[in-house]
Amino acid sequence: MTNAIHHLIEQYGLLAVFLGCVAEGESAAILGGFFAHQQVFVLWHALLAAALGAFVGDTFFFILGRSFADHPYVVRLRKRPGFRRAFRLLNTHPDIFVLSNRYVYGMRLVGGIAAGLSRITVQRFVILNALSSVIWAVLFGTIGYVFGLGAEHIIGQALAHHERLLIALAIGLTVAILAWFVARHVAKKERAREG
Repeated sequence: MTNAIHHLIEQYGLLAVFLGCVAEGESAAILGGFFAHQQVFVLWHALLAAALGAFVGDTFFFILGRSFADHPYVVRLRKRPGFRRAFRLLNTHPDIFVLSNRYVYGMRLVGGIAAGLSRITVQRFVILNALSSVIWAVLFGTIGYVFGLGAEHIIGQALAHHERLLIALAIGLTVAILAWFVARHVAKKERAREG
């Protein structure tokens, strides 16, 4: 069983990091760094997959806002908590907003749509988004890599390779669950503030 998991991670892990980072993927970037520490991936491959995923995800949401502003899905997203605040911040500080949007959990989708609906040029958005994606991927990938070092010291050198993979999967699941609870809490506060 663990050999099959190890094989799947080696074969499709970087794709999973990429796809995880297209969505709200801090945990995917952290896991990419952790697996790089475990020598399942090369570190720069994991960082590249995370940066590309983040860039593609935000660019997709930007294009969605820019090209399909009247689509029912976009109209619904504009009603999400925090959209008005994101749009206001974007129009007052567009560069800072695009550079920092991905660091506010739960705001990437809303922020990308808001950027697409704003007056920011496509070229400006793409450049700022690319810079932000690289910084974000290096930051969270390095956290995963350093966490791998810490886990190795805490748990000890005696762990077998497959046990490390299972621990990494458990860590990823824990991070994802915690991020979900934080996002829910932030969304609830936003709704209360706007309501």
